[in-house]
Amino acid sequence: MSPTITSPAPTRFSPKKIGHRDAPKKPQTTHNDKPFFSKDVRPGTLIVVEWQDGSGKSTQVKILQKLLESNGFFVHFTEWNSNPKVKPLTKKLKTADLSLPPTVFDMVHAADLMERYVTEIQGMLKAGIIVLCDRYIYTALARGYARGLEIEHLRHFYDQYFPIPDMTFYFRLPVEAGMKRAAGRSELKHYEAGMDMAFSENILHNFHAFQTRVVDAYDRLAQSENMYVLNALKPVYETTPEMRSLVSDYFTRKYGIGLISGL
Repeated sequence: MSPTITSPAPTRFSPKKIGHRDAPKKPQTTHNDKPFFSKDVRPGTLIVVEWQDGSGKSTQVKILQKLLESNGFFVHFTEWNSNPKVKPLTKKLKTADLSLPPTVFDMVHAADLMERYVTEIQGMLKAGIIVLCDRYIYTALARGYARGLEIEHLRHFYDQYFPIPDMTFYFRLPVEAGMKRAAGRSELKHYEAGMDMAFSENILHNFHAFQTRVVDAYDRLAQSENMYVLNALKPVYETTPEMRSLVSDYFTRKYGIGLISGL
């Protein structure tokens, strides 16, 4: 699949507002009220890499980090569910309750992302550093959708506190291919397979049903957010040049310099 390259700024889902006509109007939120820099004015660059479970693209993120550093950029790497304060709580909840309500599951991971944004990402972007994020709000949106939550409703929260990335890469993997990879590695975890949704008693069948919904959500988000879609079935030596070219073009427009060296 060829990468999707689009020039317009990403758009957002707009949740419908429901209220009584006589209810007092809330003050409108201006650009300056947002707790983050917009992509047009932020000194640093936020690059997000999204991928569904089974695509095995965590290595690709590390390669991109080394590529950027080899070109002289300061890079800060952060990954999903990794905050030292929140991650132990998340693990404890998942172990104690195998049927967490979808909203609770979402908010626990949102807390992890919020803590990392406030203590890491925000300051790095302000300092002009490249922030490389291994999964971002789109992981929460896709998994929330797979668990029966509405993307539009979730966006109302995430839009208030997290900025639009400069670039988002999505490594798309067909569900069947993800199934084969999942079956060939270590045992699937309960929530990773979506067993809390009880689509099937068979963990692989349940994983298939869950990932079908996840991929559907990602496909919608890839279009609405103007993501760069890459084929997760391709080997790293083919996808790395694609990412390098796209990042180089963006850096040329933003900083006036492209990526010279490669790996």
